[in-house]
Amino acid sequence: MAEQPAHLRATPRRVKVAALQMSCGWDGEANRLHGESLVREAAAAGAQVILLPELFETPYFCIEQDARHLRLASPVEENLAVRRFSAVARELGVVLPISFFERAGPVYFNSVAMIDADGAVLGVYRKSHIPNGPGYQEKNYFSPGDSGFKVWPTRFGRIGVGICWDQWFPEAARAMVLGGAELLLYPTAIGSEPPPALPVDSRAHWQRTQQGHAAANLTPLIAANRYGLERSLQDPERLYLRFYGSSFITDALGAKIAEAPEQGDAVLIAEFDLDHTTALRDNWFVFRDRRPELYGALVTLDGRSR
Repeated sequence: MAEQPAHLRATPRRVKVAALQMSCGWDGEANRLHGESLVREAAAAGAQVILLPELFETPYFCIEQDARHLRLASPVEENLAVRRFSAVARELGVVLPISFFERAGPVYFNSVAMIDADGAVLGVYRKSHIPNGPGYQEKNYFSPGDSGFKVWPTRFGRIGVGICWDQWFPEAARAMVLGGAELLLYPTAIGSEPPPALPVDSRAHWQRTQQGHAAANLTPLIAANRYGLERSLQDPERLYLRFYGSSFITDALGAKIAEAPEQGDAVLIAEFDLDHTTALRDNWFVFRDRRPELYGALVTLDGRSR
């Protein structure tokens, strides 16, 4: 039998990913230690790319408007989580995108530092879409990110990261995949709407939206959320959020292949062959058949003004 040409011989490029789910209290060091223990558990199970939830060093302080919470921010070089997990990444040989509250001069961002498997910080992504509503008062704290959507070439593949509210925008996922992302990661803090709002359970909608990003872009997606009841410091009896966990991982077709419960710590693990997902994208032709010249409305706010 004739030997196959080299370009037809596939060598699987496998990567194990993990989504971590945890609760968060006001003891920052306890949260970092808790997160580290989950990272170590995931690494012991073979995970090479490990995702912690959004702003896991503290409770979700954006539940209320209180300028004192700005004291929680720090420059990336001084952030305790970035420092700790840089050393952990180097020790374990894993990739760790770390969510943190960034201070940059006189402004503040909701950011992720991408730490490669040698402990090097490859760069920072700053959250692009900033929500504002009851219980989610992020515009009080964060400026809209100025980093643009980023894709990092890590030891275990090219990774794109969005942050929480970013995950509701298909444009963000598409931009990252156009930029070469082989995995889409979304650290998250999402839960029930706070009183006195009408009860809204966004859990299924939240998951389906991201499953759509994975399916439309033929790219695996990892989402890590927190869980537990968190209360406002100013008005704890009337303002609180119940974070619903339900962290999950999808395959490149958008199917959930791992999912955490609504409560409790979780370490979700999944394995992907990145060359297989590349072949999948190549054979579905959704990128070949794009018509960017017809999408002008997407770069306007109202769909008309140019």
